[in-house]
Amino acid sequence: MSAPIRLTVMGAGLIGKRHIEHILARPEAVLSSIVDPTPAARELAVSLNVNWFPCFRDMLSESRPDGVVVATPNQMHVANGMDCIAAGIPALIEKPLADDVVAAQALVEASDRAGVPLLTGHHRRHNPMIQRAKAEIDSGGLGQIVSVHGMFWLIKPDDYFEVSWRREKGAGPIFLNLIHDIDLLRYLCGDIVAVQAAQSNQLRGNGVEETAVVILHFASGALGTVNVSDTIQSPWSWEFTAGENPAYNRTQEACYQIGGTRASLAIPQLDLWHHPSKASWWAPIEREQLRYEKEDPLGLQIANFCGVICGTATPVVSGHEGLKTLRVIDAVKRAAETGDLVSV
Repeated sequence: MSAPIRLTVMGAGLIGKRHIEHILARPEAVLSSIVDPTPAARELAVSLNVNWFPCFRDMLSESRPDGVVVATPNQMHVANGMDCIAAGIPALIEKPLADDVVAAQALVEASDRAGVPLLTGHHRRHNPMIQRAKAEIDSGGLGQIVSVHGMFWLIKPDDYFEVSWRREKGAGPIFLNLIHDIDLLRYLCGDIVAVQAAQSNQLRGNGVEETAVVILHFASGALGTVNVSDTIQSPWSWEFTAGENPAYNRTQEACYQIGGTRASLAIPQLDLWHHPSKASWWAPIEREQLRYEKEDPLGLQIANFCGVICGTATPVVSGHEGLKTLRVIDAVKRAAETGDLVSV
């Protein structure tokens, strides 16, 4: 068996700690170091008996890894990613790649020119449940997709916003949360070519939205709606329905519905609804639950990253895919600000 892939994690915040946990749990990976200037990050590195560095430059001169997981605040992703590319080190960058499309495109183009792998941390695509849903849709089990709906409603407490960047441009639930939902709907139902949207920050008054409603126009002709808010007490979000993150208690509600001419699918339950005898609202409708083997998608994402570094796998979510999803999010923001139908 080949030696484990040595990975560095930049940024030891909420998501950075989860990446660290999964690197430690994967046989194909080993945690090389943590790069984060905070005292808390240094204490974490000491507790794990791994190297700690306040900045990328210091890490590079003393302990070069095989790959870097970038889990810093959104506004730092491009600079951190460019550092990795310049050093010739493959990078897995948390979503979004950047807080604007121009910078994200520059990052992807730099990766292409240098031939350095660049992956985007849309980890939900790795979830076996999503892979099973994708297989059912691609097989024609739902027929022609007509319409889709997604919800992200939950409430973030006041202390969440004590971290200043979460109140500033580049944060907000469209960039931080809806981007995951948009990425999955793109993955499952195809490219999105135009959007309409409205947004509000009437409750907190921060420099970013707290609620948005979006209409999606798919290249296939399907239409979709997505409703996102981080100020509603609700069970209807991926966090509370998917059972993916143990920090959230799981409800039995759905967060996505995908409707086709032959059947409709509720996610994450994978309930497939259809009329077995006749396609008619007067005919009985039945539910079939699709089966799959559960496995943590963050762990599978680390495994895929290691495979890409070794040359034995292709990215499940490349930098190019991350850029495509970011283009949709950028269009959502522009549509919400102008009230116009915005092409992607």
